[in-house]
Amino acid sequence: MDRLVSGRWVEDYPKPEIENGIVRSIIRRVNPDILALQEIGPPEYLNDLWRDLNNSGIGQYQHAYWLQGEEDEKRHLALLSRIPFKPKKVFHELEFSYFGKSLRPRRGLMEVEFLTNGKKWRLFNLHLKSKWTERKDDPQAASLREKEARAIRNYIRQNYPPETNPMHLVLGDFNDFKNSAAIRRFQRVNKTTLNHILPCKDTMGYFWTHYYKKQDSYDRIDYIFTSPAMRVHTIEGSARVADQLRCLEGSDHRMIFADFEF
Repeated sequence: MDRLVSGRWVEDYPKPEIENGIVRSIIRRVNPDILALQEIGPPEYLNDLWRDLNNSGIGQYQHAYWLQGEEDEKRHLALLSRIPFKPKKVFHELEFSYFGKSLRPRRGLMEVEFLTNGKKWRLFNLHLKSKWTERKDDPQAASLREKEARAIRNYIRQNYPPETNPMHLVLGDFNDFKNSAAIRRFQRVNKTTLNHILPCKDTMGYFWTHYYKKQDSYDRIDYIFTSPAMRVHTIEGSARVADQLRCLEGSDHRMIFADFEF
């Protein structure tokens, strides 16, 4: 990204190694079997992270998946895993109308399927539209973000109906608050519960996941949702926000994670 380097503004400059080291230390500390990533660059950047984690003995991730955002050239979704999975391509099923135009979520939707101890479950990795807007008639892009959320929610609901008790996680950077329309779309439809938000919190008991330096604000915009059938496999008290020393020097988001047992 464009960034300040030794007091000089440089365009399209790689992430400094000191920041990379902090990110790797967070991953080492959490030690996840499955690492879902948002806002990663092109495949070679994922390969760099993959190589660094494996060569340092931090990860030993045998499986990787990178998904290009359809309308975002810089921000993509990725997954590193020690557990084998089957990816599924999701395209036209996510179309929605926005001010007369037919669109799909800009960063797409990553869907992968796992088989753990004979139990089939899925992980949906997403990154909804930011609050920066191109339209004055859609302040903070709230309508666009809600439509992205609704399209993704409808896809999951139609392909894996709640009455079949599907086991899945929906997680990532939702760029919105708990009481927003975009977040509500994933929770309920009428009287039907679709997913539950895991109460990820740090060692001080705080829930915030993102620091916006420009206005010096702390917000919770990253979530892990579990379907009701998946919720019973969540280890009580394992949902956390990583708050290691200097974590915000590595990223403006704090890592969230949880443990599941099958």
